[in-house]
Amino acid sequence: MKEILGILSVILFLQTVVAQEGKELYGDDVYWNATPNDVNNLLKSMKEQVGANFQMDVRKMDKISPDPEENPVLYRSGHYRFTYTQAERDKLRQYVLDGGMIIYNTGLGSAPFYDSVVKELKLMFPEQPLQRLTSDHPIFHSYYDVDKVEYNKGVQASGYVGNEPYFEAIEINCRVVVLVSRWCMSVGWQGDSKDEWQSYKPESAFRLGVNIMNYASSMRAWAKNAAQEMKFQDKLASYSDTVSMAQIVYDGVWKTRHKGLSVMLQSFNAKTGIPVKFGLKELRLSDPGIFNSPVLYLTGHEHFELSADEKAALRRYLESGGVLFVEACCGRKAFDKSFRDMMASILPDKKLDLIPQSSSLFKEPNKIEEVSLTAALMQESKEGRAAPLLYGIQRNGIYNVIYSPFGLSGCWEGSQSPYARGITTGATEMGQNILMYSLTQ
Repeated sequence: MKEILGILSVILFLQTVVAQEGKELYGDDVYWNATPNDVNNLLKSMKEQVGANFQMDVRKMDKISPDPEENPVLYRSGHYRFTYTQAERDKLRQYVLDGGMIIYNTGLGSAPFYDSVVKELKLMFPEQPLQRLTSDHPIFHSYYDVDKVEYNKGVQASGYVGNEPYFEAIEINCRVVVLVSRWCMSVGWQGDSKDEWQSYKPESAFRLGVNIMNYASSMRAWAKNAAQEMKFQDKLASYSDTVSMAQIVYDGVWKTRHKGLSVMLQSFNAKTGIPVKFGLKELRLSDPGIFNSPVLYLTGHEHFELSADEKAALRRYLESGGVLFVEACCGRKAFDKSFRDMMASILPDKKLDLIPQSSSLFKEPNKIEEVSLTAALMQESKEGRAAPLLYGIQRNGIYNVIYSPFGLSGCWEGSQSPYARGITTGATEMGQNILMYSLTQ
């Protein structure tokens, strides 16, 4: 168990949870407040057990401010189908992009309510899919370590078999902006438990609730102080003599930071005196345009898979001399495992090895002997600085697969997530060196 983050005591006046709204917003869902003491009980227990003094308010949609300063966390629970107007979708989208967070709780695991949430989120965020969070996500470890939970038997009866928490999320720039709990937390917060319910048992529900609020508090402070420097939408300036670096598009959240790669490419163009300037494209591996890009960039947070055709295309790309630059954004272990499994499938006769410090990857255009680590990585290593670490696969003595198991792109944006297992000072230089290596080998 971690200590409660100090940020809670600093921004107590911001911690207003806007709970389930009224019937006007929910239409015919008269059970919008079926568990009236759920959030209150959670917040009261948090104050007693972990010393976190959150507050709750109840407002209808038209009374919710689009400014996260007024209501940092929005919470909605229900049983029946619902829809938003386009104006409401636009309001909620802008609210989370400005730093807010929305939590959806399915009342007793209600499939109609859950289906409505999924549908509405597709309309709100057509470019960013809802994705299940794997057990290494920081939201499961922000206060308690909640790798396993206890469900009431109704969850198993619904067809789900497992003991891991089941959260899905929209993540933007390494921050959960919308969280969806597939199984009900609210009855557990109220202290109730029945075998037939599709819900978490009270202790598991409480621990998850504490983690959610602690995560929301930490990420709200970070979003306010740092992430506003970068915008969700971005374009890299084009050049007449541009060589394109292509970011690989795949099924899932393939774009975790929306500005970092552009910033790093611009820094490379400014750093080096070479006449070639990098631009940026976003391509699927099925697009023949990948063979016009000397470097492909792949990143992500969670488990992902490529189709057989996509794997075959990537293998052909690598065999033709292209370079694959891969980053486990925020140092997430789910992505790390997926990537390693993928490479073992694509190049079964090759091994992903540690790149020695004597490699030119650590010398040109920047001499990199040490890098600074994020707080989360420092906790693991017990060191604040370390030698730069990259893994690679060689072809004809040249590394054409270069992989960082720790996050870099957050530093490229100047705003590493507080939960990132990543590099701070040195990350931009590592990115520049990888691009230089890809052009000169």
